[in-house]
Amino acid sequence: MKIIIIGAQAAGASAAAKAKRMNPNATIRIYEKSDIVSFGACGLPYFIGDNFSDPNEMISRTPEQFQKDGIEIKTLHEVIAIDINSKKITVKDLSNGNSFDDNYDKLLLAVGAKPIIPTFTHSQLDNIFTLRDLHDGLAIKKTLTNSEIKNVVVVGAGYIGLEIAESLVALNKNVRIIQLNDRVLIEAFDQQITDIIEENIKQYCDLHLQEQVQGFEGNQKVTHVITNKGQYPADAVIIATGVKPNNDIYKNIGIEMLSNGAIITDSLGQTNLPDVYAAGDCVALNHRVSHSMVYIPLATGANKLGKIVGENIGGGHCQYPGTIGTSALRTFDIEAGRTGLTENEATKAQIPYKIVIVKDKNHSNYVAGQTMVIAKLIYHADTRVILGGQIAGGSGAALRVNTLATAIWAQMHIDDLAMMDFLYAPPFSRPWDILNIAGSIAK
Repeated sequence: MKIIIIGAQAAGASAAAKAKRMNPNATIRIYEKSDIVSFGACGLPYFIGDNFSDPNEMISRTPEQFQKDGIEIKTLHEVIAIDINSKKITVKDLSNGNSFDDNYDKLLLAVGAKPIIPTFTHSQLDNIFTLRDLHDGLAIKKTLTNSEIKNVVVVGAGYIGLEIAESLVALNKNVRIIQLNDRVLIEAFDQQITDIIEENIKQYCDLHLQEQVQGFEGNQKVTHVITNKGQYPADAVIIATGVKPNNDIYKNIGIEMLSNGAIITDSLGQTNLPDVYAAGDCVALNHRVSHSMVYIPLATGANKLGKIVGENIGGGHCQYPGTIGTSALRTFDIEAGRTGLTENEATKAQIPYKIVIVKDKNHSNYVAGQTMVIAKLIYHADTRVILGGQIAGGSGAALRVNTLATAIWAQMHIDDLAMMDFLYAPPFSRPWDILNIAGSIAK
C-alpha cells in the first residue's frame, strides 16, 4: 500500500500518523509546498502579541519526528498535476526546479486554504501583510518591533482580524479596524452578540463598519489606506478578509466541490474520485443540525477529519459524525462562543425556530471580577430541540458553549436545561446558571 498525502499541516499530519498506526507496513509519503510542517496557525495573533516568543511552540511535529515514525516527508515539493486515471502525480522540487512523477494507491488532498485578498490598488507596497503561515507571523512581528510603526490598519473583522487587533493594542499600536459589513463577525454571531463585542472594541480601537477599502498609498512602504469614505494613516496593514480553499491543484480533475471550491466528501472522507480522499481547510463538512455541506475552516474539524481519513486509508472504516461549528474568541474584555446554528443560519435552512435571550452575571456579586453575560439560544419551534447557541461576556462565558455543544450533539430539548445540575461556587457561577434561566423561560 502506497499512500500519498498532499499537504503536511493539521489534517495531513493527523492522517499520516493515524494511517501509519493502522498499517505499519504502508509506504506513506507527504509532499509539502512550504518548508513548515504540522503548523498551528491559530497561535499567530498571540505570537505577534508577545504572549510567547518561540515560534516553534506552534509546530506540533518536526520532519525528523515524522521520519522517525516511518513517514517520508518532502518539504519544498509542490504537486503540480494529478492524473486520476493512471493514479499518478507530478511533483516540482522547489529547491532546484526539477519535476518528477510519483504514483499512489490512495491519495489524500490536504492542501488547506489561502487568504482571500480583494482587488486593492497598490497592494504590493511594503508593510502590507496577510496572516496565514509562520512566515507571515515572523514578518509582521519583525516589522512591529520598529518604533516608527505606530498606526496599524486591520482590514476585516472576523476571528483573525479581531484577535490580531487585540494583540496590536497590547503592543501599544494605534489600531483602526475597517469592516465592509455592518457588523463584526457577521458569519459567526447574530446581532445581539456582535453589539456587545463592538461596544467593547470601540474602547480600544477605531472601528469602521460599512466601509470598503479600495487601495493603499505610499512610495515603497504603505503610508495610507484609501476607502470609499476617506483615507487614514497606516504604517502597516494586515488584511484579514477570510480564507478560501486552496483548490488550484484539484479544480480541473473532476472532483465535486461547493461553489467556493471546497471539496465534497462522504462520511469516510472519500471524494467522488476513486481512491482520492480529502481533509482540512480545503473540504466542506456535513453539518449535523442543518444537514447541509458547509465550509467551516477550523483546526478542530481539520484534525478530526484528518484522523478519520488516516484510519480509512490505513485499512479501517470510520465515519466522520459531522460538525456543529463550535468556536470561540476573546477580544479585549469579551469572550464569545457559538455552536450549532445562528438565527440567520436557521432561517437559511428553513427550519422553524424560536429564540430565548438572557442577560445575567458570570458569578456571585460578592466575588471580584463579576461581569455581564448574555446568552442567545435557538431551538426548534415544534420539537423544542436545541439548534444553536451563542454566549458572550466576561470570564467564563465562552466555555459555557461547550455545554451547549454537548446538548446539541445529544439532541436535547431547551426545557432540559432548566433543571440541569450545573456547578455552583461563587467564583464561577450563580445558583441558577444563565443556561438554567434560559431553559426555564423559553416559551
